[in-house]
Amino acid sequence: MSSFYAYLGRMKYIERWSLMRNTTKENILEHSAQVAHLAHGIATVANKYFGMDLSADKITTLALFHETSEVITGDLPTPIKYHNNRITEAYKSIETLANDKLVSTLPTKMQPVYREITGSNSDSVEKKIVKYADRLAAYIKCVEELSSGNSEFKNAESSVKAKLDKDSENFPPLKYFIDNFVESFSKTLDDLTL
Repeated sequence: MSSFYAYLGRMKYIERWSLMRNTTKENILEHSAQVAHLAHGIATVANKYFGMDLSADKITTLALFHETSEVITGDLPTPIKYHNNRITEAYKSIETLANDKLVSTLPTKMQPVYREITGSNSDSVEKKIVKYADRLAAYIKCVEELSSGNSEFKNAESSVKAKLDKDSENFPPLKYFIDNFVESFSKTLDDLTL
C-alpha cells in the first residue's frame, strides 16, 4: 500500500507565513491551488498574447505539486531559506531528498511520472512560470493582509514586489498578467460584484 496520497493529504496541516501575524491563515494545500490558478493564467496569457506554445495543463500540474516536499520538511520561512547560499543549497538538497522519499512510496510504474512533476529542474520555462506564480501568490497574500489593516506584511510586500518587477522584465507575459489581474485582489467583494 502506498502512502503518497496520504502524505499529500497532510498538506492542509502545514501553515505558511509562520513567523508573521496573519489575519487569514494559509496552508500549503490552499497555496498550491492558488499557485496552480495563477500559473495556468500566466501560461494562457503567454500563449494567447505572446505567441508561445506552452502546456498550461502541465504547468498547472507542476504548480499543484510544487510544495510536496514540505509535508516532510515543513515550510521553512523565506528569510531563513534564503539567508545565505549555503543554507539555500542545503535546503534544496533536503527538498530533493524529501521528494525522492515521497515518490519512492508509489508503485514503480508511477514513479517516473511523479519524479518529473516533483523534480527541481528550474531551468525549464514551465518551472519558471510556477516560480513566478509562487512569488505572485506571496505578493497577493501581502496585498490582502495589508488591505485587512495588517501592517506586518509591509516589508514583505515591498520585497516581493521588487522581485516580481524584475521577473516581469524577463518575462513579459507575467507583467501583462500582473497589470490586468492583480489589482482586483485588493478590492472588497462589493467592489468586485458586477
